[in-house]
Amino acid sequence: MERRFRLYVDESGDHTFTRVDEPNHRYLGLLGVWIDIGEPYRNLLRALNELKSEVLGWHPDDPPICLHRKDILHRRGVFSSLQDPGRDKEFCNGLIRAIGGAQFCMTCVVIDKASHGTKTYRELFHPYHYCVAALLERYAGWLRLKSLKGDVMAESRGKVEDHELSAVFEQTLRHGTRFHSAESFGRVLTSKSIKLKKKQHAIAGLEVADLLAHPFKREMVAERLGEPVPEDFSATLLEAARAKMNCHASSGRVPGYGKVWLD
Repeated sequence: MERRFRLYVDESGDHTFTRVDEPNHRYLGLLGVWIDIGEPYRNLLRALNELKSEVLGWHPDDPPICLHRKDILHRRGVFSSLQDPGRDKEFCNGLIRAIGGAQFCMTCVVIDKASHGTKTYRELFHPYHYCVAALLERYAGWLRLKSLKGDVMAESRGKVEDHELSAVFEQTLRHGTRFHSAESFGRVLTSKSIKLKKKQHAIAGLEVADLLAHPFKREMVAERLGEPVPEDFSATLLEAARAKMNCHASSGRVPGYGKVWLD
């Protein structure tokens, strides 16, 4: 049976040009996690469901529990039980094991909107469009190198946002980019449309992308500014996934492949 991959996409930050002088709004990060949707994906799903069952008391007959970073961080809803130190430690260790043991590859694209907004000569001016194109180039390049095929999924965020994302995706594939022609994308991507799923569906690939998007972007921004990265659970979780960063096939170089900075 032919192997098929899926790229799961999540963002950290917003893609507007408002308040770009503020650090919390200046940088947009787009994280892509891609995985073989056969046995490797089933193993990831099994590991996350076991964690939800053993620590959070979830049962398959219950409504899905979505591992959403902000809900976990603020102990909202079912995650309120993590206020207990023992349960919190068990959950954190289980999440590290699940992500560390999973077989996937990932790339994070970060754009400095303040700098990008001054460069009017670019064809892709919208920061989100620019990031999507850069992420798809890395994913398609990896698929081509491995002689594989795949598609793309992102979280549904609302009618307007979904329409915008779908349009950006289809435009990129239809017209190609500076480094990838439309034909090149067409040879490895099995669909010209992006799949969109709501958060309540608890899609394992989207959960992992959500959990890693913020810490990955935070680390890249800190490295760019020469600042230390806080030593917290987010940093530990990223460390568990670090070996899965996309890299150059022969040199192992991560910048430009697993870490892509746009300004």
